[in-house]
Amino acid sequence: MEIWKFLVLFFCAFFGGLAIFLVKNDKSQLLKLILSFSGAYLFAITVLHLIPDAYSGTDKEEIGIFILIGFLLQIFLEQFSEGVEHGHIHKHHDSHVFPWGIMISLCLHAFLEGMPLAKDQNNELIFGISLHHIPAAFALASILVQNNFKVSGVVFYITLFAIMAPAGYYFSLSLSNGSISGMEPYFNKVMGIVIGIFLHISTTILFESNADHKINKRKMLAVLLGISVALIGFFAAGHH
Repeated sequence: MEIWKFLVLFFCAFFGGLAIFLVKNDKSQLLKLILSFSGAYLFAITVLHLIPDAYSGTDKEEIGIFILIGFLLQIFLEQFSEGVEHGHIHKHHDSHVFPWGIMISLCLHAFLEGMPLAKDQNNELIFGISLHHIPAAFALASILVQNNFKVSGVVFYITLFAIMAPAGYYFSLSLSNGSISGMEPYFNKVMGIVIGIFLHISTTILFESNADHKINKRKMLAVLLGISVALIGFFAAGHH
């Protein structure tokens, strides 16, 4: 178990959320570029790393079904999260109405995203997932602030969200090494669900267009950089 991964996952989300108190403009261009980079990176890692791993097991005939389940699950979660996991910030005008749907679906999403890290020997995924949670946490904090939550309340719920990905990582470690009795054979199926979620999230980020249906140059550069970094890691790890 690598403690530094838990810390990176937690603090990226935590400080991403706290940034709401420092950044007055909730349409920050930097956050959008981080989102584009992480979306492209997650897509590339899913294609280069997660999908081949999932299909390397003895149950590969069934993996496609679980990828579809994950894809549909993310569509379902977004009915409640309103797209916060890919940085969407929506105005909520009702004071002190807690966004339960957003919070629960976002936490479940983060928990599932932490799970592939158990098989992340080359540290290809950790940074993509961590970066992806920065704009998600920022969007969540923005919604809480708009709903007139006190600073202590915002910090509490951001902390809760930040804990979820490390918790998913810990759970998958237990799953993959068999310390959760009898669950090891199901690891690749769970990974199939996570792959489906990653494919939905990353393609949504990549294909969401601006008003004129064009990707601007900075977003295109961020996307190309994300894919390039994933490819560098792929070849550096000795893949052919």
